[in-house]
Amino acid sequence: MDSSVASGVAVGVPDRLNEKKGSDEGISIVKGGAESAVITSSNVDENVAFEDFLFYAAVQRLEEDGLAPGEAGAAAEVGRKKNWFNKLSSHKGPNVNLDVSKASVPPMTEDEEERANASRALRLAGWASIFYLITTDILGPFNAPFAISQVGWVPGIVLYFVMGIMALYTGLILWRLYVRLDSPRYPLKTYGDMADRIFGKTARHICTFLQSIQLLVNVATICLSNGQALSQISNFRLCFSVCIVIWPIIGMVIGQIRTLKNYGWLANSAVWINLIIIFTSMGFVAHSPPNRGAAATSLHVDPTQPVMTTKFGKLPLFAQVNGIMNMVFAYGGAMIFPEMMAEMRRPMDFWKGMTMAQLLIFVAYLLYGAFIYAFQGQFTLPLAYQGVSKHSWQNLGNVLSLITGIIAAGLYGNIGIKVVYINIVEGWFGGPRLMSSGGRIIWSVLVFFYWSLAFVVGSAIPQVQNITGLIAAIAIMQFTYSFPPVLRLGYDVITDAMAADKPYTPGNGAAGRIDTWRDWSRWKRGLFGGRVLFKLFNLIIFLGGLAMACLGMWGAGENIKTAFQTSGSATSFGCKSPVQP
Repeated sequence: MDSSVASGVAVGVPDRLNEKKGSDEGISIVKGGAESAVITSSNVDENVAFEDFLFYAAVQRLEEDGLAPGEAGAAAEVGRKKNWFNKLSSHKGPNVNLDVSKASVPPMTEDEEERANASRALRLAGWASIFYLITTDILGPFNAPFAISQVGWVPGIVLYFVMGIMALYTGLILWRLYVRLDSPRYPLKTYGDMADRIFGKTARHICTFLQSIQLLVNVATICLSNGQALSQISNFRLCFSVCIVIWPIIGMVIGQIRTLKNYGWLANSAVWINLIIIFTSMGFVAHSPPNRGAAATSLHVDPTQPVMTTKFGKLPLFAQVNGIMNMVFAYGGAMIFPEMMAEMRRPMDFWKGMTMAQLLIFVAYLLYGAFIYAFQGQFTLPLAYQGVSKHSWQNLGNVLSLITGIIAAGLYGNIGIKVVYINIVEGWFGGPRLMSSGGRIIWSVLVFFYWSLAFVVGSAIPQVQNITGLIAAIAIMQFTYSFPPVLRLGYDVITDAMAADKPYTPGNGAAGRIDTWRDWSRWKRGLFGGRVLFKLFNLIIFLGGLAMACLGMWGAGENIKTAFQTSGSATSFGCKSPVQP
């Protein structure tokens, strides 16, 4: 990888963009801001400029290390040298007109103090909790064998590796942007907040809309997969719609938990239970034939054929594309990374939990996927543990998955409802803060409606592989692979344009700007003022992600169309299970 690319994710050579010596974690001295108009967010005042976000974020990072702004000199430099990762992530360059080591921080207004206190009340999680929360995802490991079966050995292994590397890269981008833009005075609560501060309101609404869809469909998909598990456990004696509706009801109960910290122990247990499912199902698959009847119903393969694997997939293109979108689902956690960092005591530590989680996800998913596919070939089911032929072995995987599934659904539902609450209840209607008594009442009502809607979505498309591929194309591709590079590109253009601005003074917002975005001079500095190849790289990644998303939506649509046209398939709100022979 080019060194300029590495610098963009804070693991390479120093970036010339924003900071110089004397800072906490490489972010204490930041170059002034840039937007042709003031940048706003639903949770901040309209008159807050981009420079203010940078300044107070830098102050906050210092305070998290126990340093006051006036103490940022030698102490911060010594602290940075003690940590190899912080040393690599430090940035030096000519843009030094925003210096928190010398600036006097103005006192907060009453509204800012209230906002800061609300933000601090949520900042309880450590990086270990983040590791467990990211790895809680139930669908990733168990649809990995199906994804490889759709494309073959070579594309499957290569794509999992490449997607994993790119997911790590984009995750680090989100982390670096967050710590440069967030502070208790102006808290960055959601993915939409980050897009708003860089590109404005339209970008915020796009992110909020897609994020809400993804979280809702994630919850619906887990309710669907748990419904399939329950139908197998009951030997298909229960109506499939009844098997699904049970889980939204349970979700309405656990959905009353409002903070991620209180979810930590649940997420912890889910990780270990998922690993038990992985290892036990691998043992079962190695000693039993595949579930041919379920594969014939769900995948429409000939049950009389022997087990076969291929180096390269021979299925129709739309089926292979849908398989790739199921791989994308494994790295879909980036969509809630900002929300996770918003509840961390020290967001600078997020990289630790995220990197460890991505490594575990990659190793566990790929090994599990390759092992199951080797034994079951074209009969590999979208939820691999349901593909063993012995009913008692199916039950073990299904029972354990019911527990981890509802925990994962609860996590997605928790963040999904928070997105709705922050943007609609607080943002549009000026409702009470989330952690207030009034917020508790509104939260409980939202939980009921959210899980009810999840039941409707999950029952309408009763094929796990298709609904997974569809949401991966519509939303996951964007949040994991398309949006982070373009957000970094926008941030770099804005901050590189600041090179000629006058020194920033707290409270004066954008007063130091010498020109606006209506002037070509500012665009010229932003686009060509530095690291042009890095900016071009991020632009290419962004466009590639969009192209792949469009292809994925076509593939998922074709797969759904084929599934509903095939006789014997499960129907919307029907009683027949998708895995019933």
